[in-house]
Amino acid sequence: MSDTQMNITDMYAALGISDNVYRFSKEILDKLQTRFEQIDKNAEYNQLKVLKAMQDNKVSEACLLGTTGYGYNDLGRETLESVYASIFHTQDALVRPQITCGTHALALALLSNLRPGDELLSPVGKPYDTLEEVIGIRPSKGSLAEYGITYRQVDLLEDGSFDYDNITKAVNEKTKMVTIQRSKGYQTRPTLSVERIGELITFIKGIKPDVICMVDNCYGEFVEGIEPTDVGADMAVGSLIKNPGGGLAPIGGYIAGKKECVENAAYRLTSPGLGKEVGASLGILRDFYHGLFLAPTVTAGALKGAVFAANVYEKLGFKVVPDGIQSRHDIIQAVEFGTPEGVIAFCKGIQAAAPVDSFVVPEPWDMPGYDSPVIMAAGAFVSGSSIELSADGPIKPPYAVYFQGGLTSGHAFFGIMKTLQSLVDARIVDI
Repeated sequence: MSDTQMNITDMYAALGISDNVYRFSKEILDKLQTRFEQIDKNAEYNQLKVLKAMQDNKVSEACLLGTTGYGYNDLGRETLESVYASIFHTQDALVRPQITCGTHALALALLSNLRPGDELLSPVGKPYDTLEEVIGIRPSKGSLAEYGITYRQVDLLEDGSFDYDNITKAVNEKTKMVTIQRSKGYQTRPTLSVERIGELITFIKGIKPDVICMVDNCYGEFVEGIEPTDVGADMAVGSLIKNPGGGLAPIGGYIAGKKECVENAAYRLTSPGLGKEVGASLGILRDFYHGLFLAPTVTAGALKGAVFAANVYEKLGFKVVPDGIQSRHDIIQAVEFGTPEGVIAFCKGIQAAAPVDSFVVPEPWDMPGYDSPVIMAAGAFVSGSSIELSADGPIKPPYAVYFQGGLTSGHAFFGIMKTLQSLVDARIVDI
């Protein structure tokens, strides 16, 4: 064994990784190099796509400075939104620090483009938990239901395919918008590929051409070479503290899509008559640009970590979604433990692997917007940033944990080793 290898194994040991956990993990990592090369190739393509968008829109040093107050004539803000529109191949984009999170971005897109008497359809089953109160599935102040907007849902079939017969029946004269959640949320269903999303949109628009198709793109940006707006989506919506922020954006969200849809969202975000003309960028545009530039590479690191996690826990006999060889369409890896102890031990391992608050012990708690206790583990430079190493899950059957992130592949790998060590120490698994 070389001196370098000795130093690496010693360092892992110093960070609490036992020799058997390291060897078990290293054996799996060695077999994944060809898969990782494919991920790097996709990242290279997306890196060039982002670079071209920045060059085509003449990003300058002046764009990095930002504004205060009303934010009139904010060159950096306007250019950044043009860059996003170029990347997503859309007519317009809204990219703002005033959008507080992914749920806010989605609520903004929904509330601004739906009117009383309209109906929202989800043809891919139940939406993410926090959207239930936005829609009014669970009563909440200011929900779509309070504004007289109805909701209809068609579940996926048991094999994860679209229920085209019932989707056809569900689309009616009131159907104004269709919401398609790309990622699995707190479900162990497959994430939707951009190709499948395109097939669904084509089918729905064949029934009703003027329906607005919105895609919740959270966790999916730059995972593939194309985005949902390349296959017919009228809007793609996401959070900057996930993939497109590259780990540097401290807050924010985006809506990229048709001009009218984006304008409606801008008027809802600020005020009728003001729209995109106001909204100071407050000196954080450098982080938005810099993070976006790094986003394809950061996303690739997170993807490698997810593939590694799938292979580790599949080999240990747990149900993982997606499995170790399936294609990837977001950065989330679900592992179904079947017991709350497994979920909690996994999250403790992720927290112990963090650069910030590694000494904190995560515990389940009643988080706003969820219908059961949720445990979240993240020692992040940006609070709540799930492009950074993180894991979470509701404490309810089937007791699945959802792992994502890692600003570098090395940190993602270490995080998974730390979860395995936590489960070994708790005698939940044996290797």
